[in-house]
Amino acid sequence: MTVVGRDAGRGEAAVTRIRSEVPGAEVRFAQADMSSINDVPALGASIAAEGPLDVLVNNVGGMYVDRLETKDGIERSLMLNHIAPMILTDALIGVLTRAAPSRIVNITSAAISASSMDFADIDAVGPYYGMAVTGRAKAMHLVHTNDLAEKLKVNGISVIAADPGGAATSNAAEMEVEMLPPPFRPYWDVISAGVQGSVADAAQSVVFAATNPSLDGRTGGRGRFGLHRRNGTGLSDRFRFDCGSEEAGRTPACTLGGHRRPLTIGLQHEVPVVQRSAASCH
Repeated sequence: MTVVGRDAGRGEAAVTRIRSEVPGAEVRFAQADMSSINDVPALGASIAAEGPLDVLVNNVGGMYVDRLETKDGIERSLMLNHIAPMILTDALIGVLTRAAPSRIVNITSAAISASSMDFADIDAVGPYYGMAVTGRAKAMHLVHTNDLAEKLKVNGISVIAADPGGAATSNAAEMEVEMLPPPFRPYWDVISAGVQGSVADAAQSVVFAATNPSLDGRTGGRGRFGLHRRNGTGLSDRFRFDCGSEEAGRTPACTLGGHRRPLTIGLQHEVPVVQRSAASCH
């Protein structure tokens, strides 16, 4: 297993912890700046050189108070939430195909509900609201995820989206009300409380998506679906929760972890989505 990160100290600490909790684990740290157009393909080439790859989890992301650009002049949230994982995935399709059946797990987010779905300009001008920009980048990546699922079925690669929900990460600790579009700001207390959960609990949906045999062979297919998110947050109702064809007409308060649910935004294809357990919903 390869753990990727920008900070060598934190990366090596993560590897040490994995080895201590999973004796005999074959794990290494690869240092790479995922905001760099040059680092991402170099990382892909390095991983590909190691041979067949069973699972790729694209977990990189970022949300900011102010508009930041990478050293390549790209808006940072767009680069981290969409462009970087897209480039890395493309570099690894060959080794994922060699390991087939294999999986790609892309991390999505409820921040999509705060975003505009107009993709005519990928870096829209105007006021900068970090949550909306991140949500827009996540929506772009979800579109890409759907297209990728359809494309890679013939390669034996399953493409799955995982929504870990809110958790007390370092990024969440840096959230400020100015990140929210004005209509969302009255719900700041609800939103900030929603990112205080356990990181270990949040990881459950990602681990399930990456490893659980019940998702073997589950990937994109045609269908009509709505954006899947939790209810009860007081957020925008632009996107209605829909359990899909398995439980048509039902609108539960939250999703049981491990259950396959559709998550699309007027897209052509369905992608399996794994959400957190009911116990961790807020």
